[in-house]
Amino acid sequence: MTDLSALLEVGGPVAALGGGAAYTRAKHPGVYWSTVGLPISTARLLSSYSSVMEACGLTVAPSRLRVLAVKATTRREVRPVPPRRGIIRPTSTGLRLRLRLAPGQEPADVAASAERLRHAWGVHAVYVTAVKPGVVELRLVGFDVLRRVRMPRKVASGLLKVPVALREDATPFVRDYRTVPHQLTLGATLSGKSMYLRHLVTGLASQPVALVGIDCKRGVELSPFAARLSALATDPEQAAELLPVLIKEMEDRYELIKARQGLAPGTPDEEITSDVWGLPEDERPVPIVLFVDEVAELFLVATRKDEERRDEMVTQLIRLAQLGRAAGIYLEVCGQRFGAELGKGATMLRAQLSGRVCHRVNDEASAKMALGDIAPEAVSAACAIAPERPGLAVAGDASGGWSRIRTPYLSLGDAAEICRESAHLVPDLPALKPFRPDVPVHPVESLAPVVQPRPVTD
Repeated sequence: MTDLSALLEVGGPVAALGGGAAYTRAKHPGVYWSTVGLPISTARLLSSYSSVMEACGLTVAPSRLRVLAVKATTRREVRPVPPRRGIIRPTSTGLRLRLRLAPGQEPADVAASAERLRHAWGVHAVYVTAVKPGVVELRLVGFDVLRRVRMPRKVASGLLKVPVALREDATPFVRDYRTVPHQLTLGATLSGKSMYLRHLVTGLASQPVALVGIDCKRGVELSPFAARLSALATDPEQAAELLPVLIKEMEDRYELIKARQGLAPGTPDEEITSDVWGLPEDERPVPIVLFVDEVAELFLVATRKDEERRDEMVTQLIRLAQLGRAAGIYLEVCGQRFGAELGKGATMLRAQLSGRVCHRVNDEASAKMALGDIAPEAVSAACAIAPERPGLAVAGDASGGWSRIRTPYLSLGDAAEICRESAHLVPDLPALKPFRPDVPVHPVESLAPVVQPRPVTD
């Protein structure tokens, strides 16, 4: 009996502690990492750094001076030299440290050993980034940050910059229209494409930007944001009327830029510009972001008359993609399917959309159309997205870089409320007023009287 009591006294707390740790790791991985995972991984890194670097082939032969110094002061064996390690900086999602590469090494050598480092130090993933020549940063992620997305509290923001998702290395994915002016976003039904679009609209709603929408699903995606939209077309017929207005607005802005360039000969160079961002702030027109949802609907035709209208709309979209950046007009083209079989101009339009985001798609051809020309190795990653993880996507750009991202959940009601609160920021663009959507008036529910009326009796 005494042995049983002793076993319960010792084993009970240990079992409770182990069960609590397992529950915390499954339900609250961030808390588990901060309390348990961080100390363990730090101890592993400090105790095994030299041996792990040597096993991964990241060490070099020591210099002659080092060999002579070691032999003169001690009798121990001269071992290969690993990269010099910087200060370990813990974060809420992992660890960060910088390595100064040894002579003859390059960042690709460290990146090739990232999977080995992950297993050696017991973390979820290891990412390598070149900071400057000879210095790389290791970002160790302690758990799967894309399983339950929580955006960082401090995110760099500014005009036309929207933190829309979280990368797999726990850094925010910021949609910067000044850097990547046009983007193609693909995703099948229930893939999270609409959630991505909500974050873009709500992020831009609080900025001095004109939002224009073409939603060929009869407006079901963009109509909830009507209070903040400057124009909305809900079918191809309305889109055929709206696009020429945007082309005319772009041409007028080019005339403004040209007028600014025709200054006196003594004008300083900094006052001569080739786009709207070089104009004085009081003369600069407001930026316009055009959202095109279900772009395939603009390509589909049934009659010869529809074919003529399709060709005209596609040509106008290509012109906006080619020339719109300098005029402050940016495109966000979304759809479930995008391929060369849509018709003439599809491939040319895609070539102008330098940003690419591919959610789960129904066929490999769509993934290749989105990512194949900029990052062929990302196609397989996009095709491997599981339906159980809506919002997960692969983001790439014209530089060839790509990463997995996931958008946090945002309800349609909350997104619509943000747009209603920002309705006063809709800029005054006379050319777009005929296309301004009707804002539905939400009836105010009548309050029940505090005192219930009593029937009149004789």
